[in-house]
Amino acid sequence: MSAQSSHRTATRDRLLPSRRRRRTTAPRRRDGRLAFWLVIPSLAVLTAVIGYPIVQGVGRSLFDDSVSESLRFVGGDNYAQALWGANRAEFWAAFRVTWFFTITTVVLETLIGLAMALFMNQAFRGRGLMRASVLVPWAIPTAVAAVLWRWAFDPRGIINALFGTSITWTGSEWPSKVAIVFADTWKTAPFVALLILAGLQIIPGEVFEAAAMDGAGPVKRFLHITLPLVRPSLLVAVLFRMLDALRMYDLPAIFTNGANDTTTLSILVVRASLGNLQAGYGGALSTLTFLIIFAAAFLFVKLLGANVVNRDTEV
Repeated sequence: MSAQSSHRTATRDRLLPSRRRRRTTAPRRRDGRLAFWLVIPSLAVLTAVIGYPIVQGVGRSLFDDSVSESLRFVGGDNYAQALWGANRAEFWAAFRVTWFFTITTVVLETLIGLAMALFMNQAFRGRGLMRASVLVPWAIPTAVAAVLWRWAFDPRGIINALFGTSITWTGSEWPSKVAIVFADTWKTAPFVALLILAGLQIIPGEVFEAAAMDGAGPVKRFLHITLPLVRPSLLVAVLFRMLDALRMYDLPAIFTNGANDTTTLSILVVRASLGNLQAGYGGALSTLTFLIIFAAAFLFVKLLGANVVNRDTEV
């Protein structure tokens, strides 16, 4: 083979990968442009439905609480009143209570939901019926579930009758908190279980069989196979529940109306905006609540969710 032919062959071999990349990249760019234009209507709807109330709330928080048409611009005074002003005690108390309910319920629901998912992932008769039945608590509206459990936790209700006690569950601080945590866990643990179960379903059974053949016991299989592979679904479930718990309103509002140190940030917002007709201060509280939830979600995804999904980047 001549030197000229060898040079042509080498040049052709060197250009082939770039040509393949061009042929692969062009359809991807067309798909990306199509996806962009298809997403535009959804973004417009989300901007109108979500963006407008947020902008309106932030704007209203910069004015006083007057109900007349002549509003007075006060800048950040409403925020200062909540954070370090006259109302700082009730704001930080609601902040503490909100995080107490969030951490307690999310931990309990994650542990119970994981146990339920592991059980429902086993093969047994009636498994389909059980998977459908666990949806019932989650499908019940929160307000309805709150009323039902408030009756159950009545001093003459079924809870005291079962345990032979005479506790006034909604009459003091810790019994009220226990009742709210119990009701929230009962309602939403099945939702967490179904999310985790979806992650368990995609784990190949051959992985567990190979580990068992290698001598790994149930505990090792759970720690080194099940937990790492179900981690994405587990993190999504925790994230969803954390965001929902930070907005908790129905259960404490119906159980105690915020009494006995059960006032959450959402109850505080509604009380200021509707009960006391403090539109400016209520707007500031709602903005602060939104920022707290956004910061919690951002930190959660940043710290724990960076590698939730492993994607194959090879072409």
